[in-house]
Amino acid sequence: MPRLKNSTPKYRLHKATGQAIVTLDGQDFYLGPYGSRPSRREYERLIGEWLQNGRSLPTDPHAVTIAELINAYRKHAEAYYVKNGQSTGTAENMRPVMRLLRGLYGDSLVKDFGPLALKAVRQKLIGEGQARMYVNENVERIRRMFKWAAGDELIPFEVYHRLTAVEGLRKGRTEAHETPPIPPVADEVVEHTVPHLSTVVADMVRFQRLTGCRPGEVCILRPFDVDTSGDVWTYRPESHKTEHHDRDRIIMIGPQAQDVLRPYLLRESQAYCFCPADSERKRRQEAHEQRATPLKYGNRPGTNRKRKPKRSAGDSYTNDSYRRAIHRACDKAFPAPAELSEAESKEWRSRQRWSPNQLRHTAATEIRRQFGLEAAQVTLGHSNANVTQIYAERDLNKAAEIMRAVG
Repeated sequence: MPRLKNSTPKYRLHKATGQAIVTLDGQDFYLGPYGSRPSRREYERLIGEWLQNGRSLPTDPHAVTIAELINAYRKHAEAYYVKNGQSTGTAENMRPVMRLLRGLYGDSLVKDFGPLALKAVRQKLIGEGQARMYVNENVERIRRMFKWAAGDELIPFEVYHRLTAVEGLRKGRTEAHETPPIPPVADEVVEHTVPHLSTVVADMVRFQRLTGCRPGEVCILRPFDVDTSGDVWTYRPESHKTEHHDRDRIIMIGPQAQDVLRPYLLRESQAYCFCPADSERKRRQEAHEQRATPLKYGNRPGTNRKRKPKRSAGDSYTNDSYRRAIHRACDKAFPAPAELSEAESKEWRSRQRWSPNQLRHTAATEIRRQFGLEAAQVTLGHSNANVTQIYAERDLNKAAEIMRAVG
């Protein structure tokens, strides 16, 4: 008979002593007189801690190695950082720095890992050419792992407490280079790019520019999520970035954005408005209309398609597929000069490309210029105005006007 892997160890009678007993990880625990309330409470306590620790007995916090800690945290992160059944990417982002930490200190005991060791890891990240902000993010990922382990009593709490003494790298006081801020994309650049986009993606770009929503919120828009009863429509995404903080997200849709969205609301209420399959069908239809070869010659429509393609158009865009579509259009709208080398052409294309998040920056900057910082904060859905400051560039024209008058 196969062994039950998910069964809970039983509360049993030890006949020789008359005590209650439970066996965890091959180790017997005597609980007191069989059937007594204290023995039942002790059983519940031991089982609860055993289950909470991943169906295993707690290990000696002073005997845990860095490699063991990384393995335990990896399992936790892969199960915890999940949204709607899909990984949020947080666990994947931690892997490079955890790999570096394992290589440097994998065999060391956690209790011996202190601020100097953390600074050594940080210096290694700087030596690899990482930017200051990215180095700080990776150091915080390491510290977050120790915080989780201290909270689960896997390691001594003082180990995590020591690591909090390591401050982040400050701008201008480190050899780590700075990353340039991501600027808003000019409307002229967007308009020059749009003709090279498919009809569906072009409407996604227009809708995001007019509403200032996040790229992911455009991708998952459904007719079911839009309330069209008022003169200004409201869109409540089925999922959004800050929902795990119990925050609501409401996107207001004005007349111009309504005109863009209206044709897409005619589909089924649960279907995604902006569908890659629709975009692919339109692309094939346009290619068919531009066909120069008579139909009685060459391949007939649909005969040269693979029966089992490796990739096929899905029901909705993702952040990555949405961004790639824009980048391909940028390459067509702003081709590299022919005299450039391959490396120079690659650098040229990188400079000419813009991403969907920059549309959000552009919308935030315009809203702040016309209606103020608070209006931009509400529109973008930020709980803190300091976050909005990152997206909405300051309008220096007002400062220039003041200095014309008083300076």
